[in-house]
Amino acid sequence: MSRWSSSLVPVTVFAFVLVAIAIVAVGSIGTASGSGAPQIVEVYPNTAAEGNAGEHVVVSFPEPTDLNGWELADDRSTVPLGNGTAEGRVAFSTHPGYAAVFAEDPVHGLDGFIALSQEGDHIRLLYEGVVVDEVRYDRAPRAQRWVRLGPDSGPGHEEWRWIPERATGFEAESYEVEEATVFVLPDAPELPTEVLSSAEDRLLFAGYTVSSERAVGELLAAHDRGVEVVVLVDGTPVGGQTEHEAEALDRLADAGVEVRVFDGDRQRYRFHHAKYAVSDDRVLVLTENWKPSGTEGRSSRGWGVSVTDDAVAEDVVRVFEADSYGHDTVVWNEYREDREFVGSEPANATYPAEFRAKTLPADSVRVVAAPDNAEGETIAMLAGAEESIRVQQVSVGDTDHPFVEETMVAAERGVEVEYVLDGSWYVASENREFVRYVEERRTEDGLPVDARVVEPRSRFEKVHTKGVIVDDRRVLVSSVNWNNNSVRNNRELGLLVESEEVGGFYASVFRSDWYGGRWQLPVEFGAGVAISVGLAGWIGKRAIRFEG
Repeated sequence: MSRWSSSLVPVTVFAFVLVAIAIVAVGSIGTASGSGAPQIVEVYPNTAAEGNAGEHVVVSFPEPTDLNGWELADDRSTVPLGNGTAEGRVAFSTHPGYAAVFAEDPVHGLDGFIALSQEGDHIRLLYEGVVVDEVRYDRAPRAQRWVRLGPDSGPGHEEWRWIPERATGFEAESYEVEEATVFVLPDAPELPTEVLSSAEDRLLFAGYTVSSERAVGELLAAHDRGVEVVVLVDGTPVGGQTEHEAEALDRLADAGVEVRVFDGDRQRYRFHHAKYAVSDDRVLVLTENWKPSGTEGRSSRGWGVSVTDDAVAEDVVRVFEADSYGHDTVVWNEYREDREFVGSEPANATYPAEFRAKTLPADSVRVVAAPDNAEGETIAMLAGAEESIRVQQVSVGDTDHPFVEETMVAAERGVEVEYVLDGSWYVASENREFVRYVEERRTEDGLPVDARVVEPRSRFEKVHTKGVIVDDRRVLVSSVNWNNNSVRNNRELGLLVESEEVGGFYASVFRSDWYGGRWQLPVEFGAGVAISVGLAGWIGKRAIRFEG
């Protein structure tokens, strides 16, 4: 051994011992069950209160933990967490009395002063001087929390996001079920009506807009027979609330139905865009709005699913209750004072019923909500695709959206990916641009991807679906549009159904709509007889269809 290497031995051993001590120190705070060390899971640096009172940091302790030796630090100061024992989520604040107004977790006072910067900060959790966890944030939006998303996400692997005050953070749960009733619109408008009419004890009704005479009639009838009826709608839909909706909500409120409106200062969500109902233990989730063009089958192609299960119903009920009775909801009669409403002409077309509602075997249902978990759940669903992904949406504007990127990653491993998009004037340009992007990925990169803009051909007026089918056995029916505002800022709700039969049903609808986007070649046979030949570019297949 050279004199250089031999002289380094004591230093090397000393450094190794220091590292080992640090590892033992951090490792000792983990749990025997492997649940990991405490983590910073939330930071609230800009409460919008005077003097920024109530700012706090939330730490999650996997097991009972003695707070002696624990500290929180930012770029200016370090303070002990205090005495006592902590377990689960605990909010730490210099002013615990104020923090209790904002925090959704137990509050513990800090033994010292720490001021979270609204311009950005670096927060560290230490144990006996060793950094156990840390988080950075940039400029803090008013009345929003910096929240770590996803279960069991370790340092360096987590995702953080600004979430408005009092917004929920529900994790998606799966439930075993025996069957699900599936349908599409405009083909089966009787199904939503039937679900509402079946209520005996409770009927919780959530929508973005509500102007359907059928739905309002069923809500009034349920109220008259003693059912507890509560209605929740958005107060600021794009384009404004219509006179028809105001009249519908007036009728409900005048009859004694509890009607609540999502509105007010510091709203938790940009829009209450969810469309669902809970009728006793039966849950109905739709991609369509409660208005003639939607649930009455007068215009839009949409999907719907209904599941009867106590656990699924209670999961959706917790979302409804959290949304209905927050600081940003008001009763209808209070909301409508001095309001102006816009005129509108309800859709009144009729369309053929190609697909009847079916009750099919199902394995499980997963309740998905935005902004809580819908983005992660959808990405995980797409990432698990092995054979096919079929997406039916109003529009997909951004090619760099995480959902689109995940479908392209799937295509790179050989998964066939197809998009069906709407051709209405207000989305036609961006959708055709997206189709061109997909064509480039297919021709230049050799990916098995395809997309087309639908031509309804008298089967419906427009595509309003928000549906995803993976491997023809996992189906997500929800109100989620494929854009960041919908998945990150809106309240949305959906059901992810695991079932080959359910997957097959929606795949058949998807294929029918795909063919509806074909281009036609008229073929003359003489004597005034003409048949249109449709050439459909189904991935991996080619079909020729004749129409009389």
